[in-house]
Amino acid sequence: MDKFTLLFNTIDTDCDGKVSPHDLLTRLPPLTGEDLTEVDAAAAVAAFDWNGDGLLDMEEFGRLVEGDDEEEVREAFQMYEMEGLGVITPVSLRRMLSRLGESRSVGDCKKMIAKFDVNGDGVLCFDEFRTMMLL
Repeated sequence: MDKFTLLFNTIDTDCDGKVSPHDLLTRLPPLTGEDLTEVDAAAAVAAFDWNGDGLLDMEEFGRLVEGDDEEEVREAFQMYEMEGLGVITPVSLRRMLSRLGESRSVGDCKKMIAKFDVNGDGVLCFDEFRTMMLL
């Protein structure tokens, strides 16, 4: 078994061939030593979930693990950017998280955005979003 398959099987806690945001949140940090929040896990799944089932299969997980693919990150950005402004606002972030089953207030979303909002304008541009996705 290769390292990638072993990692997938370690994170897939219920052995259903799918990785959920909860699986990422609870299993990935102990393996990688990196901090991960619920929002990070949900965003990672949303960015690489191409079949729209809210989970990552082995192929989708592989794309996540392989790293930053500009086109995939752009597609994920467009999913979050819902207001036609070219940025992710607290409202659009709240809507997307709601679709992913995460109930957050606009205030919570403002705090999440502030963490990666380098220029301090209260929204995430594509470059700020890409940075968030890499973490």
